[in-house]
Amino acid sequence: MENFITLTIDGVKVEVPAGTTVLEAAKKAGINIPTLCYLKDVNAIGACRMCVVEAGGRALQAACVLPATEGMVVKTNTPAIREHRKTLLELVLSNHDKKCLTCTRSQNCELQKLCRDLGVENGDRFAGAQNEYAIDDASPSIVRDNNKCILCRRCVATCAKIQNVGVIGAVNRGFTTSIESPWNLKLNDMACINCGQCITACPVGALYEKDETKQVWDLIADPAKHVVVQPAPAVRAALGEEFGMPIGTCVTGKMAAALRRLGFDKVFDTDFAADLTIMEEGTELINRVQNGGVLPMITSCSPGWIKFCETYYPEFIPNLSSCKSPHEMMGAVVKSYYAQKAGIDPKDIAVVSVMPCTAKKFEADREELSGTGYPDVDAVITTRELAHMIKEAGIDFVNLPDEDFDDLLGESTGAGVIFGATGGVMEAALRTAYALITGKELENVDFNAVRGVEGIKEATVKVGDLDVSVAVAHGTGNASKLLDMIKSGEKNYTFIEVMGCPGGCVTGGGQPIVSAQDKLTCDPKVLRAKALYGEDAGKAKRKSHENVEVQKLYEEFLGKPNSHKAHELLHTHYVKREKYSK
Repeated sequence: MENFITLTIDGVKVEVPAGTTVLEAAKKAGINIPTLCYLKDVNAIGACRMCVVEAGGRALQAACVLPATEGMVVKTNTPAIREHRKTLLELVLSNHDKKCLTCTRSQNCELQKLCRDLGVENGDRFAGAQNEYAIDDASPSIVRDNNKCILCRRCVATCAKIQNVGVIGAVNRGFTTSIESPWNLKLNDMACINCGQCITACPVGALYEKDETKQVWDLIADPAKHVVVQPAPAVRAALGEEFGMPIGTCVTGKMAAALRRLGFDKVFDTDFAADLTIMEEGTELINRVQNGGVLPMITSCSPGWIKFCETYYPEFIPNLSSCKSPHEMMGAVVKSYYAQKAGIDPKDIAVVSVMPCTAKKFEADREELSGTGYPDVDAVITTRELAHMIKEAGIDFVNLPDEDFDDLLGESTGAGVIFGATGGVMEAALRTAYALITGKELENVDFNAVRGVEGIKEATVKVGDLDVSVAVAHGTGNASKLLDMIKSGEKNYTFIEVMGCPGGCVTGGGQPIVSAQDKLTCDPKVLRAKALYGEDAGKAKRKSHENVEVQKLYEEFLGKPNSHKAHELLHTHYVKREKYSK
């Protein structure tokens, strides 16, 4: 039975479980204690000292690491505490690039908000020498600007503890401390997997995605280009947040309408390609099981995970499904099947992907992803970049009418929608694999055993006479644990889903950024996944093989799943990667 304690914070009595920090207890009491370096379940180091409180007559203590105790009396808002916090902010600003108007995080910056809340107006009190850093923009996915860095170390903790990558860390001491990669190499020269989780962890504008919006505007304006756009499943569960809508609001229809108003020639849906992926991947899994192929087969939808595997676990490359990720499949289909149907030369088609993921930018640059002789995808923008384009175009997103995607490559089933949540690819695959193996249709298509946000989920699923042992991992740190158990012989599976980001694509590196304070009271990955499962439940068709447009694609063009033509266009290969440039 859980033990509870009672303490008093600013005159408010609050009961919390033993082991709760004062910061968490205050939140339960409806009291917000400001933070900068703190990030729930990731970084609690008491370094920034913004969260200091008075407790037990002792010196000011950091609430994020201070355990609440029975009978404790805490003060969070005294003149001394307020002055302490303002002084800390002024010290941070003394070595900070304060070009807020041109910063990607303007109006969504935790430092900016604290300054506004605490009345710090200009930060010139401690004006003096400032460190100057070159901007690292060599990566196709992530830009690093240390002139904005406040040394909170949230990015460092996320990269090392959550993703098990650890390509950035603090170097030097005192005033010259900075966050760098080993040997002062650029991120692009390290074993960075481009996942962008460091971006979502950063409270300021020190990390952000490589912006491709100008390239997309130029494509739209080019009369010689037929520009096709495709948004990923997870985008519709988060885009509304950029326009003030609650976390977990599904905006599928408004998103399609906005894309059309931006000037794209065709608005297709990556969910269609997710259904197509299931047809290819499900068939590949059955072939491996029946013909002695390499098992466990591991999903290949997440480019951050793929690069992680190629770099840190290359011995598992044969286990990876050869299927391209859905948006790359879509690009190949657009530049072959759609080009043929529309009578357009593939060289005149540009495919733009709207992704929740910064690693998709890296993926689109892979030379092997060019099934038609042209890159499958020409440009990748994140959910945040799309929101910026919509605002730039003056579109009233919230009041847009719902519209549908264009025909031919716009239909999707519920299985395609749930690709955006951890466990979704597995569930979608099981729905169709059951039909392919048994020749029968599942009546209950909900596989609750693979849902949820537990780091590693396991299940054994009965498919006809076959017991299929499956596992789901999200975040490459959890993937490491799972792969190590397989290597040691402790675990054995038939099929594994891995998503590079914690929670899956719904919390990818390109999604709207939720502040550390807001994460104390809500979990974006849970709320956004709930939106996708809700859309799935409302679909008339919930299995990928029921997608009529996918069926027509096979009948008219590909022949059958895993056919020679399908392999030429929809499948790929992987390469072992070095951990750093020599």
